Amino acid sequence: MMQKAPITKYRPFPAIDLPDRRWPDRRIETAPIWCSVDLRDGNQALPIPMSIREKLEYFEMLTRIGFKEIEVGFPSASDTEYQFTRELIDRGMIPDETSIQCLVQCREHLLRRTFEAIQGAPRVIVHFYNSTNPLQRRVTFNMNQEQIKGVAVEGARLAKQLSAEAGDTRVRFQYSPESFSDTEVDYALEVCEAVMEVIEPTPDDPIILNLPATVELATPNVHADQIEYFCRNLKNRDCAIISLHTHNDRGTGIAATEFGLMAGADRVEGTLFGSGERTGNLDIVTTALNLYTQGVDPGLDFSDLPDIRATYERCTRMNVHERHPYAGDLVFTAFSGSHQDAIKKGMDQVRKPSAACAEADDHWQVPYLPIDPEDIGRTYKAIIRINSQSGKGGVAYVLEREYGYEMPRKMHPEFGEVVTRLADQRSEELTADEIHQCFVREYLKRDHPMVLKSYHLDAPEDEHHHVRCTARIQLDGSELSIQGEGNGPIAALVDGLRAAELKDFRVLDFRQHAIGDGSAAEAIAYIEIERLRDNKHFWGAAIHSNIELAGLNALVSAFNRSREATDAA
Repeated sequence: MMQKAPITKYRPFPAIDLPDRRWPDRRIETAPIWCSVDLRDGNQALPIPMSIREKLEYFEMLTRIGFKEIEVGFPSASDTEYQFTRELIDRGMIPDETSIQCLVQCREHLLRRTFEAIQGAPRVIVHFYNSTNPLQRRVTFNMNQEQIKGVAVEGARLAKQLSAEAGDTRVRFQYSPESFSDTEVDYALEVCEAVMEVIEPTPDDPIILNLPATVELATPNVHADQIEYFCRNLKNRDCAIISLHTHNDRGTGIAATEFGLMAGADRVEGTLFGSGERTGNLDIVTTALNLYTQGVDPGLDFSDLPDIRATYERCTRMNVHERHPYAGDLVFTAFSGSHQDAIKKGMDQVRKPSAACAEADDHWQVPYLPIDPEDIGRTYKAIIRINSQSGKGGVAYVLEREYGYEMPRKMHPEFGEVVTRLADQRSEELTADEIHQCFVREYLKRDHPMVLKSYHLDAPEDEHHHVRCTARIQLDGSELSIQGEGNGPIAALVDGLRAAELKDFRVLDFRQHAIGDGSAAEAIAYIEIERLRDNKHFWGAAIHSNIELAGLNALVSAFNRSREATDAA
C-alpha cells in the first residue's frame, strides 16, 4: 500500500553541483553515433528470445537502416550468442563499414571466450563493464571503491593484451561503469580515467566511455548535469567518445538522452521501438525522428517504417503500440472534429498553396502533424477517421480524398451532422465506404416525393438569352408536365415549379465540378436552397455524365430533402 505524506520510504535523488551548467542553452545540431543494442539488451528482455535465423534477419535490417555499430550479443555467456557471432563472421555478413560490438563482464574467462568468438571479424568493439554504484558495491559484490576500480583496471589490462593477439581484427574498446546513473560522479570519473590509463587511447583511436542510466532514477535534467560534469572534468576528453545508454524506468529515457547530447555526449545506444528490460531501453526510432523533425539528418533511414515495424514484430513477437510515436497505427489519425478540420485545411494548403497563406515558407506546416507521414512510408489515407467525436472537416476530407467530392464548405455542417448521428447510433468508427454510402442515401438517392422523369431545353429568341425547360416530373406517384424559363437550366426548372405552385424555396448556392478525368469523367453538382416559410437551409447533390442533368437532379435532391424534413416534423 502506498504511503501517505510524509513519505519516508523514498528520498529525492541528489542534485549535481553544477551552478554554471551550459547544456540548457545548447541545441542538437548533428546526429550522434548510433549503436543498436537490439540483439543484446532488446533480445534478453524478450519472453521468447530470437532464434539465430531471426537474429540474422534483424541484423540485416539494422545494416539497411544505416547502423554502423551493432551490439550482437554476449557471446561468452550464451552458446546461442556465440554461434550467432560466428555465423556473422564466417558467412561474411558484416558490411565493410560496420563494427559489431560484444558485451562482456570484467572477468578473465569471459574475456577470453569473447576474443575467441570475434576471431576473424574485420572490426569489433569489445564492450567490457563492471558495476560501480554504491548499492551494487555493498549488496552484490561486498567490495569497496578501490576493489571495484581494480576489477575495471584488470579487465582493461586483459582486454588490451588479448587485442594484441587478435590478428587482423581491428579491436576498439568500450568501457561502461554500469549503473553510472547511481554512481558518485567523481568516482565514475576516477574509474574511467584509470581504465583510460591502461588502454592509452588517442584522439585518432579514442576509447568509448559508455555512461549507462541502467536504472532511471532522476529527472532528465539531473542526467544532463551528470553528463556535462563528467565531460567537463574528464582528463584527455579528446581521447574519449562519451556514449549514452538510457533506460526508461521513469518514462523519460528519450528526454534524458536528448538532454545528454546537449550536455556533450557523442554517441547513443538504444533499441528500435524501445525494446528492453523493465520499461525498456532508449527508443532510437523516436529519438532519430525527433532530430529529423528539427531539421537534423539523423543518419538512419526510416523511409519505410511500416516494413521495419513488421520485421521487428515478426522477429521479436512484440507489438508496437498503436499510439507509439511515428510508427503506431493511430499516430497520424485524428478523431476530434476540430483537429480534422485543421488537418484538412493544412493538407489542402500543402497540395494547393494559395495567396491567402503567402506568409508560409517551404517548411512542412500542417496542424497537428509534426512530420510528413510520407517521409516515413506512411500515407495520408488514414489521417482522418470518423466516429461520433468527429467533425465536419474530417467527413469532407474523407469524401474528397477517397471519392473526389469537393463539397462546398457551407455544406460541411449539414452532412457532418448526418454522419455524427449515424456514428452515435452505431457507437463505432465509420469506414470511408460507410461515409460514402451515407452521402449516397442522404443526397444522391433522394427520389421522394419528386422524380425528374424527362426534360427538354431550348433557347427562345429573346434579348435576355433565356433557356426554356419543359419537364415531366412525378410527384407523390402522379405525373405532370411543367414549363419555365430562366437564365439557365436550373433557373428554368425553378420557374416551372413556381408555375405549378410547387416553389416554396429560393436557390442560394450552386457548385459543380468534374469527378475523374477524360471521357469517363462525371459531373457532381451541389445546390443549396432556403425554405421560405421558416428560412431553413437544405443541400442537394447529384452525379451524372450529363452536366445539365447533374445540376437539375441536385435541385430535385434539395427539394426532396426539404419536403421530407417537413413530413418528419
